[in-house]
Parts: sequence; C-alpha cells; structure tokens
Amino acid sequence: SSGINAEWPLRPGSVVVLCGALLDAARKLLQRGIHPTTISEAFQVAQNKAVEVLTGIAQPIKLSDTESLVKMASTSLNSKVVSQYSSLLAPLSVEAIMNIIDPATATNVNLKDIRVVAKVGGTVEDTRLVKGIVLTQKAQATGVHRVERAKVALIQFCLSPPKTDMDNQVVISDYTQMDRILREERAYILDLCKKIKKSGANVLLIQKSILRDALNDMALHFLTKMKVLVVKDIERDEIDFVSRTLGCRPVATADHMLPEHLGQADLVEEIHIGGGNKVVSITGCQTNAKTCSILVQGSNKLLAEEAERSIHDALCVIRCLVKNKNMIAGGGAPEVELSIKLAQYAATLSGVESHCIKAFADALEIIPFTLAENAGLPPINIVTELRNRHAEGEAMAGINVKKCCITNITEENVLQPLLVSISAITLASETVRSILKIDDIVNTR
Repeated sequence: SSGINAEWPLRPGSVVVLCGALLDAARKLLQRGIHPTTISEAFQVAQNKAVEVLTGIAQPIKLSDTESLVKMASTSLNSKVVSQYSSLLAPLSVEAIMNIIDPATATNVNLKDIRVVAKVGGTVEDTRLVKGIVLTQKAQATGVHRVERAKVALIQFCLSPPKTDMDNQVVISDYTQMDRILREERAYILDLCKKIKKSGANVLLIQKSILRDALNDMALHFLTKMKVLVVKDIERDEIDFVSRTLGCRPVATADHMLPEHLGQADLVEEIHIGGGNKVVSITGCQTNAKTCSILVQGSNKLLAEEAERSIHDALCVIRCLVKNKNMIAGGGAPEVELSIKLAQYAATLSGVESHCIKAFADALEIIPFTLAENAGLPPINIVTELRNRHAEGEAMAGINVKKCCITNITEENVLQPLLVSISAITLASETVRSILKIDDIVNTR
C-alpha cells in the first residue's frame, strides 16, 4: 500500500482489495493440493502477461497535450470533497508541473519543488499558483510590508541575548549592575542588526528556534529603524526550498553576513487572504531554480486541508504521466479487459499453470465488483454485463457511476495513467508471492 501511495495516493485501497482477492484465489488453489511454489511462479507469469496486455491497450500521450493532462487530473479530483472545483484545481496542478520540468526531456518530477500551502481565508476559488515562495508566517510589525528589488537574508541565528550552555543564576545586588547588563545586551543586539544592514539585506527571514526567542523586542526596534521587513519562525523543513528558490545561503552566524550570501527577488509583500489572515509572498526570484508554490485557501481548516490533499493527488497523477507517457481508461475497464485476455492466455496452456493463471484472471474482477458495490449498484449484474460488453469487443466499456450504467468510459473523460494500474497489479502480486513463500510462523515473546 505504501508503495502505490508513492505513485498515486488514490490507489492504496485498490492494491489491498486486489491483494485480498489474489490471496483468496491462492487459498483455493492450495486446497486443491497445488504447491505454493507452483502458484507463486504462475502468478509471476500472469503478472508479466498482465503488464504486457495493459501496455498494448494503452494510448500514448504527449506532455504538450495539456487538455489530456487536465482530464486525468480532473478524474482524480472528481471523487473528492472539492470535486466542484476540479475545473480550477486540475489546470492549476498541470501548470505547476509544467513550470518545474522540461516537457521534451523530463522523465520524473520532484514534488518537493512544488510547495503546497494551505491557509484558512477566502474560498477554494481563491487558490492560486505563485511563481516563487509563499510563507504562512506574518511579517513582523516593523512598518514595512512591501519591498521591491528585495535582497533577502536567511539567518539561522537568534536576534536575542545569548544563553549559557548550562543552567545558572545571576545575582544582581544594585542598579548599576542592572544598567551594565542592559547596556551590554543592547550593544550586542545592535551589533547583530548593523551587520545585517551592512550586508545590504532589506528582507530578513529568521529560522525558528526552540532554545530561545528568535527575535526579541529590542532587535525588532532596531530593524524597524533600519526599514527591514522581518519574517520569523521559518520552519527547518522550509529552509532547503527557500534557499534553492531565492539562491541564498543560510547564514549561521552574524560574521558570515556577506552580500554574496543574499538572495534577490523583484517583490516581497504581505498580502491579505481574508478572515484576517495574512501571508508573505516572494516573487520574481533572480535564480534559475524551477520551483513554485500553490496557495490553497478555504473558508475553514477542514476544507483548506482537503483541497491541499486533493491537489497533491492531482500532482501525483501528472507525475505518473511524466514517468510513463501512456494512459488507459478507468471505471474498471482495464481490469475486465485484462481478466478476459489472461483467461484466453490460460486456455492456451496446459497443466497446473493454466489453473493458476485462470484464478489470477478471475481475481482481477474484484476491482469493478468493488467499484459497483461502492456506487450502490448491483455488483453481480454490473460485472456480468461489463464482461459481456468486453467479450463483444468494447474494450473501453466501464462503469459510469454518475449515470449508474455501463458506457464508453473514455467519452466521459474517466482516464488514468498506465503506470498506476501496472504498479497496483505488480505490488499486489509481489505481496501475495511473498506471503506464499512463508513456511511457518514462530511466535516470540
């Protein structure tokens, strides 16, 4: 399940259901006295034949065919809570992928180059693609909320008084000692702020600290006078994306605050997204890094997070197509066609292997059976009719959940990447074969 989840988060259920059907088929074969090794080898032959058949019925696709990409992204979104926004989210997902790859040469997509940020405020219709960075943290109250031709510094040290490595107490006996501590603290923080300003930075991003305050009031006061836009509490897992996008280097100490360590951007601004919430947008980054961000908005936390998950699913669909540029029909059509083809192939063989491959073919019908059952349709009648339609040569006949009947599923734009079906069958088959090779179970305490 975790393996298919890496390819397409929609299909772990299909793998588990198919794996269960194959295990049930293997159990019946074992009850007939067939050896587990023979079943395992026959399932391997059936798996290879299944991949061959699926590849034969697949239709090649070009990454320049944006319309087909949008159709497949929409298929993944139509079963979601935010399905009514699929006409917005599907093209946005395709555009995000196209921004970070070269369609002519790409063979994979690193989804870490696309940062999906969910924020409460506005509606899902306000979701947008930002060619740069979106930070969920607010800008600090320095009076600066918009900077053009920004020079951005990303620091990993704190603008607050240092602490010792061990617990201790400082006992102050008179006010002169207190004044001395305050003066030294002021001089220390002022020196840090001057080094930041001397480097030329007018936007400051501060990594989140768990040991002490990343930014105290005195440092904020000095940075306000220096007209520096400050965003604090940048998470550790955001550092890599921010530094690659801006072309800056994370600075660990104030002594390393040099102009060559800064990133450049055309515009850094704090924007309102509704509901009193704000985000910081950084656009026009002066680097060749192919990254982008998607700002997902929703009227409540549940809807925003659901939209975020849905967009991730759509991105995974497009990634599958970049890896393997072929598509097939959905709606249970490929599984039924595959079941018929494998049964015909099993008939050409003889002996025990033929029975095992026929059992593998019958098990594949669990996918359309479960699909019909989940849609509230009579599964036995639907699968029987679906099998008859495919036997008559209608290879694209599938279950139309909306019309509650069987139609040419490609005309309904229910499409999916070939890699998804291949991965589901391969992973389920390999799991069953691994289980069949278990001789005994030893209980340990």
